[in-house]
Amino acid sequence: MNPTTTPDYRRNATPFLYGGEGEAVARVLQGGQYGHTEVTEEFERKVAAFLGVPDAVAVTSGTAALHTALLAAGVGPGHEVIVPSLTFCATIQAIVACGAVPRFIEVNPDTLCIEPAAVLEALTSDTRAAMPVLYGGRAVALTEIRDTLDRRGIAVVEDAAHAFGSYSGSVRVGNTGDLTCFSFGPIKNLTCGQGGMVIPRTPEEAAAIRRLRLLGVVSSQAERQAATAYRVEGFGLRYQLSSINAAIGLAQLPKFRTTEVNRQELWRSYRSALRDVPAARLVDVDVDHTVPNLCVVRVTDREEVFRRMLAAGIAVGVHYPPNHLQPAFASWRRELPVTEQVGREILTLPFHQHMTDDDVRHVVAALKAATGSGK
Repeated sequence: MNPTTTPDYRRNATPFLYGGEGEAVARVLQGGQYGHTEVTEEFERKVAAFLGVPDAVAVTSGTAALHTALLAAGVGPGHEVIVPSLTFCATIQAIVACGAVPRFIEVNPDTLCIEPAAVLEALTSDTRAAMPVLYGGRAVALTEIRDTLDRRGIAVVEDAAHAFGSYSGSVRVGNTGDLTCFSFGPIKNLTCGQGGMVIPRTPEEAAAIRRLRLLGVVSSQAERQAATAYRVEGFGLRYQLSSINAAIGLAQLPKFRTTEVNRQELWRSYRSALRDVPAARLVDVDVDHTVPNLCVVRVTDREEVFRRMLAAGIAVGVHYPPNHLQPAFASWRRELPVTEQVGREILTLPFHQHMTDDDVRHVVAALKAATGSGK
């Protein structure tokens, strides 16, 4: 962990830079080409090598990654996508952007991730994809139902926004044979300032995603510069990752082992300290296989605990209000009692690499007082 001169429990999450990111961006700015260039392509190659996958396609955000992955999987109007309600609203918006319908399902109350049985129960004749959310960075295994999904032509599109660097079994997330989507936003495990990545299953999907991210244009940059016309073969969006953002990711990637260790140590520090707070139940992330992105506890009377923590100067949060209760998604609301109960109890504690063990102890002491555990 990285000592700081000011308390870092006053921020719930914050970007962490190693120092070389500014120089990397300056080199791009001095080069005079800021859009999608060979810098972006180098970032794609190096992420693919880090994960041990054949290809990786960079886009502008994690939401763009989800959107293009769903489209590449053939998701469109009239289709349903099985998805947990307990996720950031971007997950659901990507489904809606395809013209598809989110079919909300429950989560496991211990991990806040979906279970294979819940996916099977939610299948209908309109199901086109299942979208597990790797909550907090923890991998979700759907291997036991993969044959069923494959037989029915149902794609698995992983929302791995929290999970860059985490493991699924003995391999990094991204190696599972699914379409996997990462986010490289400001507070993710690896940041580009803003950005995302799709790990495709096939060369055909990779080509489709690359076409989608550039407005349906199939001509290469060199071809466009050498001709008086370019070729558009279908629907597309403006989702290319700039070389400025890619340069930040390239500077971060060689230091990722340090990120991994720091985040795991911080989470273990919380786990140890929270043993003294019986009123706060820690959500399990399987830290030995996870690069944690969040530290979440469940507490009763969450609204009062939240208020007391803020009053004590501790920047707590809630990840996330259940989406099936949001006005924008009311048309697809279902009764999800587990998710609704969890949604009333979850509290996100400050978690970022600027924090020290002293910061953790201070947060947990405040939580102990806020929950009445110290009485």
